[in-house]
Amino acid sequence: MKWEEVIGQELLIKQLKDSISENRISHAQLFIGKSGYGLLAIALAYASEVLCSGSESCYKQTEKLQHPDLHFSFPTINNASEKKEAISSDYIAQFREFVLKSSYQNINQWYEFLNEDKKQGFISVKEMENIIEKLNLKSFEGGYKIQLIWMAETMRTEAANKLLKILEEPPAKTLFLLLAEDEKKILPTILSRCQKVDIHRIDEGKIVTELQSVFGVDEQKASQIASRVEGDWELASNLVINSHLQEEFEQYFIRWNRAAVMAPKKPEFLKEIVDWSMEISGWGREKQKNFLQFCAEIFRQALLENYQAGQLINNPLTYNNFKWKSFSSFVHGNNIEDIMEEINAAFFHIERNGNARIIFLDMGIKLTRFLARKRV
Repeated sequence: MKWEEVIGQELLIKQLKDSISENRISHAQLFIGKSGYGLLAIALAYASEVLCSGSESCYKQTEKLQHPDLHFSFPTINNASEKKEAISSDYIAQFREFVLKSSYQNINQWYEFLNEDKKQGFISVKEMENIIEKLNLKSFEGGYKIQLIWMAETMRTEAANKLLKILEEPPAKTLFLLLAEDEKKILPTILSRCQKVDIHRIDEGKIVTELQSVFGVDEQKASQIASRVEGDWELASNLVINSHLQEEFEQYFIRWNRAAVMAPKKPEFLKEIVDWSMEISGWGREKQKNFLQFCAEIFRQALLENYQAGQLINNPLTYNNFKWKSFSSFVHGNNIEDIMEEINAAFFHIERNGNARIIFLDMGIKLTRFLARKRV
């Protein structure tokens, strides 16, 4: 990964470049931000620059994630058939393949890649012992050794405490790059020993340009997508790649909302919501998250319709002659905040491997109350 392959983030890239050229490289750095903002992409570009300093042969190694002085740790999942605890080296071939496909992917996509999306991975004590053993050896190229720990918040407490010891007394010319999406899950003692690097959302204009360049999306469609994803490139690209899901998502959204509107008058429609939630619970987590993003956007546009801002609407539902304006009348200032809060909560719990059936059923039933409210 080179700097020019990172999407946007020009100011941060300049700051990181300056820190290298001015020899202000902190031995322990914590990169914080969403994966879709470029968390791993930026860290890889930074590591490449520290190791390579303009050497093309070196860049070829880092681009393949095979430089001998660049080490990776990441959450792994124990194999039930094996008694030993899994470590990153057991999965390094898969991890390289996963990252080379896209360095903007998140931890749930990693689990799905491993066909383990119903389980939670972690970074173990054994992994830390392996790190310490490797870093106590001399570097192959005579320069820095870099230990990149992706999704550092998945470290178990015992593992974090072991890491703390080597952070306090690191081997010479060793650089630790810890990457995390959730700063609150990092031990305060680790935080206090790391220089923090914040990764902010990608500028909307950069998303538009990249969608046009990579996928050939026209400017209007690219702008529509960019306005929905809040600076998350992975989400933007998934919306393009999974555009075939639009009709399916419309069907499930309409089915849910019709049942929610009818349930207060005819309780038998609650069974329809139960069936709806059971079907969606069988989807993969990324598809569930994409559907929730779709729902949030449709409710937002329904609110615009209800308040006579139709010129701002770019994705009204049309499936099976759906009565868009009639539906929009149910979405107003007295319920939109609760609706969006409920969808965001569902997204949060799905990301954290919550029980999808319970999450979608709870959200589905709550919508019956929200839509029944009268506009003030």
